[in-house]
Amino acid sequence: MNREIFHIAIPAIVTNVTIPLLGLIDTAVAGHLSGGSGATFISAVAVGAMMFNLIYWNFGFLRMGTSGLTAQAFGRNDKTESVKILQHATALGFLISICIIALQWPLQWITLLAIGPSEEVRELALSYFYIGVWGAPPTLMMMGIKGWLLGMQDSRSPMAISIGVNVLNILISLLAVFALGLGFKGIIVGTVLAEWIGLAYSIWLLKHKYPAHISAISVSQAFRFEGSARFFKVNSHIFIRSTLMMLQALFFTAAGARSGDMTLAVNTLILQMAILFSYFMDGIAFAGEAIAGKYCGRGDLASERSCVIHLFGWAAVFTAICTALYTIFPKEIFTLLTNDNSVVAAALDYRWWCAILPIAGMAAFVWDGVFIGLTRTRAMMQAVGIALAVFFISYALLPHSMGNHALWLAYVGFLATRSIVQTLQYGLQKSN
Repeated sequence: MNREIFHIAIPAIVTNVTIPLLGLIDTAVAGHLSGGSGATFISAVAVGAMMFNLIYWNFGFLRMGTSGLTAQAFGRNDKTESVKILQHATALGFLISICIIALQWPLQWITLLAIGPSEEVRELALSYFYIGVWGAPPTLMMMGIKGWLLGMQDSRSPMAISIGVNVLNILISLLAVFALGLGFKGIIVGTVLAEWIGLAYSIWLLKHKYPAHISAISVSQAFRFEGSARFFKVNSHIFIRSTLMMLQALFFTAAGARSGDMTLAVNTLILQMAILFSYFMDGIAFAGEAIAGKYCGRGDLASERSCVIHLFGWAAVFTAICTALYTIFPKEIFTLLTNDNSVVAAALDYRWWCAILPIAGMAAFVWDGVFIGLTRTRAMMQAVGIALAVFFISYALLPHSMGNHALWLAYVGFLATRSIVQTLQYGLQKSN
């Protein structure tokens, strides 16, 4: 079982490490720009990225739902169903992206109204958004492609796609910012160009690695969505879950933004460390999606349970490593992200939250992967709903004297609640 997990998890972890690395590079570039304060540029990147997260998170089902359904079809050796899932996921991603581009003005207005940044940050974030929105088609279509590849027990191809896109993103962004003199706008220009190149490569890879599947795709059938009732049922649960997750992230960012640019910058640095841990854990979760889904499709419950036990064993190892690093080297990590000493000094007041977050969220990340593979998406949705209620209630009841620490305590409660609820959900299922 460990060999199966490593076969999926190691490429997935390598893939995911490049994603927070990109966020770290963007934050570092923003923190070293001239012509303004590091806190302002870092905050503008955070707000601009959050604007897209608020939109894209709602469509995370294009990857997650596709992965679980494809893994089960793979377990049943059902080629026809796996082809249908791929064409539906990519067609839906394209249609959604066209709607995003068409509605870009109201979308930016709503997201900025909700986040509420300062006027200086708002102007920079707007320029980021209006350029970045043109990357919606490749971003959403690649979600479906990566999910399908993972469901086919192939995590190396998504690794090649993601690493290629993120390396290009970093190189083009650095070129645009410093060599071409585009300044802050160059950060998002690199992102958009890299995404389009990545989509072209993804299509080429599918044609050459899965020619039998690609030759069976019908473009006209893809947009008719015939026989896709289960596809939409599963994805509707994930969509609602993503919306609830988005509400939590939106409130978290807005609370930080309304406390001032410095608080927002500090929260951004700490979240980058939390995101780094989450992408390591998502590598384990991806293995859960693919392997648990495969055994579910085959009806092999003993292997499914063995997979879960082994996943938690390796998740505990990664959690221990990240917690130790965050406890011992917080200042060194913050300094890599910005040369603004005032931001680093302020962030050190919150260093212990960096160490607590991995412990609180470990089980939630693993269960998400397992539940996606089993297509138990309703249970995932319910767990996030309960955790969100705990987040808002705890934040409302905590004393105002705690300041920004109250926000982080509520966030830890959100992660811990998801971990506990999903553990109970899986145990109850097995006892029935």
